[in-house]
Amino acid sequence: MTTVNFTSLRNEDLESHNSQDYVKNFVKGLDEQLIRKISADKKEPQWLLDHRLSSLKLFLEMPNPTWGPDISQLNLDGIRYYATADTKKNAKTWDDVDPEIKSTFEKLKIPESEKAFLAGVGTQYESEVVYHSLKEKWQKKGIIFLDLDIAIHEHEEIVKKYFMKCVPNTDHKYAALHGAVFSGGTFLYVPKGVILDEPLQAYFRMNSESMGQFEHTLIIIEEGAEADYIEGCSAPKYGEDSLHAGCVEVYLGKNSKFRYSSVENWSTNTYNLNTKRAIVGESARMQWVGGNLGSAVTMLYPASVLVGKNAQSDYLGIAVASKNQNQDTGAKVTILADNCRANIIAKSISKDSGISTYRGIVDIKANAKNAIVNIECDALLFGKAVSDTIPKISVGNESANITHEASAGKISEEVLFFLETRGISEEKAKGMIVNGFLDEVVKTLPMEYSVELNHLIELEMEGSIG
Repeated sequence: MTTVNFTSLRNEDLESHNSQDYVKNFVKGLDEQLIRKISADKKEPQWLLDHRLSSLKLFLEMPNPTWGPDISQLNLDGIRYYATADTKKNAKTWDDVDPEIKSTFEKLKIPESEKAFLAGVGTQYESEVVYHSLKEKWQKKGIIFLDLDIAIHEHEEIVKKYFMKCVPNTDHKYAALHGAVFSGGTFLYVPKGVILDEPLQAYFRMNSESMGQFEHTLIIIEEGAEADYIEGCSAPKYGEDSLHAGCVEVYLGKNSKFRYSSVENWSTNTYNLNTKRAIVGESARMQWVGGNLGSAVTMLYPASVLVGKNAQSDYLGIAVASKNQNQDTGAKVTILADNCRANIIAKSISKDSGISTYRGIVDIKANAKNAIVNIECDALLFGKAVSDTIPKISVGNESANITHEASAGKISEEVLFFLETRGISEEKAKGMIVNGFLDEVVKTLPMEYSVELNHLIELEMEGSIG
């Protein structure tokens, strides 16, 4: 088995970050001149520049959200919203990638993973995609897997039809910011009836201090098609805050299936304000699988809008909040059609002074008959940590069937004693309990990734279990 190390390396293990000299050419702060520069650098069509400028206006007018964690300490004027390393973009072989940048991805073992079992890989460094590749056999079936910047030129009509229609720039302040400064990201199109049985992977690396990363992921799965996409993110720690405000849009046709798996392992001075949403058609199934670690504050609530009858959405999430971290995560489901189902399973671990919150919304519209929704929220606490559950459930049709369960607790002394009497050390026994607690979510990942996520959680818990 090939060990895929895209998550198991702690950010501290990548502190030997590459030279940052190139960032001196990119200013901090945001204005119209920067927006025009981004668009000009990418040679974008006029409609996209217009979208950027209207998004900037909205961003400057909108207030920060006040219903979740306090993010008032984030200095938006101290962020670099756009920076590119002096390197070749979109290399097709790893030999063509800048050696310094390539070394970072080699530590994450991404080239090794691509050879072993991936259908394709895209990697982004700061604001630009530096490598993107898809196996020839999948290209022949009509699958398109490109850097979004390239897709805008090569498949403009498709991109224009879907871009920020699922997540409009009016959604909230950081969706507007994203619409103004997005750069890089992935475009995935799977045509009707094509079943992609090897996973695709994208990895986003934010390397410099005071950096902002705003990749846009646009995914279209046509009728009867299936695909599996895995995304990883990381950044080294500096003395100043960084910002991640990416966006993921997924469109599922009739009878299609798609699984989006993500492990975000940001440094503890990063504000992770990501937005993810899917439009799910008739008899289609959307599955969100997520692991959130690191960051100073995370606000992330993958959403599914079930627009076709018999549509289904699953959310399985893990959040780990350590000292001085606030993990505010959950899921949103809107049901617009008959006989739809949604299953939400959220697991959290909080240690030291960490705060972990499940914040979710379920909205069943009046014309949506026979909806079935199950919500389970379980929290494990260590020390003086905090865990909250804040669900909002709106039911417009009395035929709906909804269950919600929430639990919070610490490791059982009885279970611990039982394991220790079997010759297992206290530290190892507690690690086994943590892994068992998370198993329901971890086992949904491909084997290589589940092993690495478990290892990452063990590293995160070192010295604090007990």
